Amino acid sequence: MKPVKLGLLGVGTVGASTAMVLKNNAAEIARRAGRSIEIIQASRRSIANGMPAGCDNISLVADPFEVVDNPGVDIVIELIGGYTPALELVMRAIANGKHVVTANKALIALHGNEIFAEAQRMGVNVVFEAAVAGGIPIIKSIREGLSANIIQSVAGIINGTGNFILTEMRDKGRDFEDVLREAQQLGYAEADPTFDVEGIDAAHKLCILSSIAFGIPLQFAAVYTEGISAIATEDVVNAGELGYRIKHLGIARRTDKGIEMRVHPTLIPQKQLIANVDGVMNAVLVQADKLGPSLYYGAGAGADPTASAVVADIIDVARTITTDAQNRVPHLAFQPDQIVDIPILPITAIHTAYYLRMSVDDRPGVMAEITRIMGDKEISIEAILQKEPAAGVTRATIIMLTQKIREQQMVDAIDAIAGLAAVHGPVHRIRVETLDGD
Repeated sequence: MKPVKLGLLGVGTVGASTAMVLKNNAAEIARRAGRSIEIIQASRRSIANGMPAGCDNISLVADPFEVVDNPGVDIVIELIGGYTPALELVMRAIANGKHVVTANKALIALHGNEIFAEAQRMGVNVVFEAAVAGGIPIIKSIREGLSANIIQSVAGIINGTGNFILTEMRDKGRDFEDVLREAQQLGYAEADPTFDVEGIDAAHKLCILSSIAFGIPLQFAAVYTEGISAIATEDVVNAGELGYRIKHLGIARRTDKGIEMRVHPTLIPQKQLIANVDGVMNAVLVQADKLGPSLYYGAGAGADPTASAVVADIIDVARTITTDAQNRVPHLAFQPDQIVDIPILPITAIHTAYYLRMSVDDRPGVMAEITRIMGDKEISIEAILQKEPAAGVTRATIIMLTQKIREQQMVDAIDAIAGLAAVHGPVHRIRVETLDGD
């Protein structure tokens, strides 16, 4: 059987690692794919930087469009990232009848619907395992391994940078800005860390997971997104005293009224396995009706883990390259005509519990005012922790945990509490999830 010929777009960290995996594991890959797989052409901005050692036989060009237009290329590997020119390159590759493997979560989250529609029309595959959680095969697990199940929810630590920051804040008592600087020095965070610390990267990934789990169109704009930059060290300490840990989670949940899609800091019980996923590691907890809960854990980023997922996708495409397009695994797990537009719930309609932190005057009657507001809004209090002020300080810190309520109730209560003369500064709120399938 003739070899499968690849065109590689981008020879950065992941691209170089992908080339080396294909070279070093060539015999094992051929055994699995049933044919050899080889890169015949690659593109990178600076040709002078060349290819990794041992890959000198690969034709290197500066123009990526030369690769996607190469008639000898069967599969295009898009590892450039971003939207431009990645979208144009992928659409051109599809128009040329080439299969595509990509690790570009932003591209899939924002443009996946049009990409998959065109791929379906042209009878080619577009696969993207490496776009979510690095080397963890979470897309394949949901799309194929759990295909007999109705997926009830997906909750994950899907950004290693944020998880590293929160772990350091908890274990060493450091503040957010201090740890962020270290994350940048270590290469975990970009010079502009906005996508990581404000939740945008995680929202891209959750958008993709939601579509595959529930058979809905990709809807990045509908994901409620909140980052970790407002988390204070004292919140991390308070959470620990209450038996919780703070994690930045992406949560997608099926409800009777629609689908929840939200990314935000979350208190979760210390006993939960996912609460003990630390550093730059990722983990995704899936609740399915027949299997029950299952946890997928591993490296969510890095050259070799990401290349592992990229090459696995290449092997999958190579196995099915001669298969009729109608008999391949659907791009978004469900047959294209079975993708349904289930309503996405606004954040104000979700039901969850809450952690509240507020600074108040240390005098009698203040707690009664606050609990009266909570009662008026029909909010039950699970626990109260009062941090006594130091000598000579006239303000105390109150910590509350509530039972599960609708978010709009909490918003209304916070507005009323913040309006009290005895309350100073904002009322800090973090959502609480038990992740036990309820």
